[in-house]
Amino acid sequence: MAGLRFDQVNIVVPDVLGAAHFLRALGAEVDAVADEWTEWAPHHIGLHAVAEGFHADVDSPAFASHWGGLPEDFAGVVVNLRADDRGAVDAAFERALAFGAEVLQAPYDAFWGARYAVVRGPGPIVVGIMSLADPTARTAGPKLSDFT
Repeated sequence: MAGLRFDQVNIVVPDVLGAAHFLRALGAEVDAVADEWTEWAPHHIGLHAVAEGFHADVDSPAFASHWGGLPEDFAGVVVNLRADDRGAVDAAFERALAFGAEVLQAPYDAFWGARYAVVRGPGPIVVGIMSLADPTARTAGPKLSDFT
């Protein structure tokens, strides 16, 4: 059985900019929006990682619905686990189903180049299972106009 590692947390909230402003006011480091993400700031902002190789983002429900099979009114946390390879994503997804997980997004080749799946387990905990991104597998993602 391939191991999965904690890799990323996505905090999904209706007001991304308000959440980022609040976190900054509390003294947390919130990454400056990179030039390529400027137009996405109402939907996606990166948080300063507490450890190298670990990522945290604040995303809007509309943005999350495009990558995770989540409903457009979802607000909550998605814990992402990193699989060693694309096949390990499918295997972990099958183990989750055998355990009784609810499918939110069956494994698919995501626009950012990773194999990705999302399940809801007991608690309820929402877990994304993701391979490393392969730059050669990237495709066009959603357009900003999809969110207005």
